[in-house]
Amino acid sequence: MSIKKNVVANYASQIYITLAGIAMLPLYLRYMGAETYGLLGFFTMLQAWFNLLDLGLTPTISREAARLKAGVLSTLEFKQLFRGLSVIFMVLAIVGGGSIFLLSPYIANHWLKAEVLSHGQVALAIQIMGACVALRWMGGLYRGVISGVEQQVWLGVFNVIITTFRFVLVFPVMWYFGYTAQTFFFYQLGVATLEILGLWYKSCQIISDYKYDGQPVGWSIKPVKAVLQFSMTIAFTSSVWVFATQTDKLLLSKLLPLNEYGFFTLAVLVASVVMVISGPISSAIMPRMANLHSQGKADEVIDVYRKSTQLVSLLAGVVTLTLMCAGGQLLYAWTGGAQLQENTALILKLYALGNGFLAIGAFPYYMQYARGNLHYHLKGNVIMIATILPATYFAASHYGAVGAGCVWLLTNLLFVMFWVAYVHRKLIPGIHLDWLLGDVLKVLAPGVVVALLISALDVQPAGVINNLLFVIGAGLAIFMTIILVAYYQLKLSLFDELKRHR
Repeated sequence: MSIKKNVVANYASQIYITLAGIAMLPLYLRYMGAETYGLLGFFTMLQAWFNLLDLGLTPTISREAARLKAGVLSTLEFKQLFRGLSVIFMVLAIVGGGSIFLLSPYIANHWLKAEVLSHGQVALAIQIMGACVALRWMGGLYRGVISGVEQQVWLGVFNVIITTFRFVLVFPVMWYFGYTAQTFFFYQLGVATLEILGLWYKSCQIISDYKYDGQPVGWSIKPVKAVLQFSMTIAFTSSVWVFATQTDKLLLSKLLPLNEYGFFTLAVLVASVVMVISGPISSAIMPRMANLHSQGKADEVIDVYRKSTQLVSLLAGVVTLTLMCAGGQLLYAWTGGAQLQENTALILKLYALGNGFLAIGAFPYYMQYARGNLHYHLKGNVIMIATILPATYFAASHYGAVGAGCVWLLTNLLFVMFWVAYVHRKLIPGIHLDWLLGDVLKVLAPGVVVALLISALDVQPAGVINNLLFVIGAGLAIFMTIILVAYYQLKLSLFDELKRHR
């Protein structure tokens, strides 16, 4: 399966997932209310914090699956590793999900500030959330196997099916049983069960396709020890990632009333589209770069790295800049003109720009992942967590969601400016300026000019349709400017294959 097909498959599924969530959001707000939508935001945050239990094992199994595909790892070794990790995942899922279940009364009574929903309703919803996040998290093991052998097309189709159940088909169920938090979360528990069964079956099918001499696999976690250093390094950096990206959401779930937290969640969800755009590319290139590195093809690794940077700069840059100059109009069109908090658009813009820097700053991690050594990523994340946690706590406590958004933007900007340069100098000496200027800034500069001009016009359309047309027009103007300059003026290597077929 080529990397192009994997990227296309990832994008197709991610676009559908994003559009499904976007299309359903106004219905959630209308029929379920802002408080219940705040519970949905809390559910999303719980899933992110649950990843602390991952211990770096999901990326590890994905990398080992890539090595299995490359012929570097034997089938027996992989089966032993897979079985050992399955035991660990199951134990951690029970511990994590059980902890959420037991803490549900405290969270409902002392943490979340519900005014419409009763404490009993909130506690029951959180108990169901505990089971849901445990099942969905455990599915990460099987997703790691599937993505590691580069079967993103199958995974993309499966994600589309599950997303349809999760976001779309939930409405007929709620129409029949009632638009309540309990109905919603019980239904999500059923979907999570269906999801993990499908992923488990596919991963077992993949493993069975590789030649195996029938030796006993056994039941032992000893094979995990061979990859423990790599997985624990990822575990720490993943923990830092959760702390860095979810601390603001955790604090604000305590500080804000549940309905206001729902609006904050809305803004952050829209801003996350930036990462949705870059995510499929990273999912496709990480196993490919690991595969190429295991075969000693250093030049090809660099080529994939730089072209992928250009692609992320182009696509994620368009989305970031569009949200910067038309974020308020998008929120108005998206929610059907619903009355939102005054600062919701500002929160959206702060998080969108921070996510734009994050998408670019993540690339040195992909290179380290391919090499199987996350030493510099580990050091960088130690520095990040030492700064972003106290800063977020102070800003969120004194300035609410806007303060948290400012910290998010500033932290990611500084990370790109200083830490990425340091890592490049250590890993790929001499590449940083060409990478930053040629693969990032030159791609983005024309779009920045257009976005600033659109912002300066300060257009305030009337009506949902006019606001939607304004957002589409702004996005197209930025996209066409960037793509034309990149193709005809800059002649980026990203378009090399396209040019060969002209």
